Amino acid sequence: MVKAEIVNGPINFFPSEDNRQQDGAELVFNGRVRATEHGENITALEYEQYEGMAEAELTQLAEEAEKKFPIHDLFCKHRIGKVEVGETSLHVSIWSKHRREGLDAMDFFITELKKRVPIWKWAILEDGSRIPSKCDH
Repeated sequence: MVKAEIVNGPINFFPSEDNRQQDGAELVFNGRVRATEHGENITALEYEQYEGMAEAELTQLAEEAEKKFPIHDLFCKHRIGKVEVGETSLHVSIWSKHRREGLDAMDFFITELKKRVPIWKWAILEDGSRIPSKCDH
């Protein structure tokens, strides 16, 4: 099963599920806003989306990961709007029989999300100005 959501406001994390008897691995990733961007101190990141397309692409990518890797479920929430330093902007939970396939799926999913999902971010500097934030790694 796949769940993919874009939320405007704090992320309510997906709960851990102790009733999964066939899943030996539950991987959880929380992407948080760092205090610096390109060597500059920042106060927040501001995320924008291509309305109507971002969530559809996020869902499609989650479904692709579920088909490509032997995982059972992939749940994802990505935040838009202003996200303060230290807060979570991305939450992903993956369940799989073993850790390796879950880790591989997580790496694939997050890497492809940054390439394909039309969500853009701006770093808000201490003086209030904004600069584009780009992931180069």
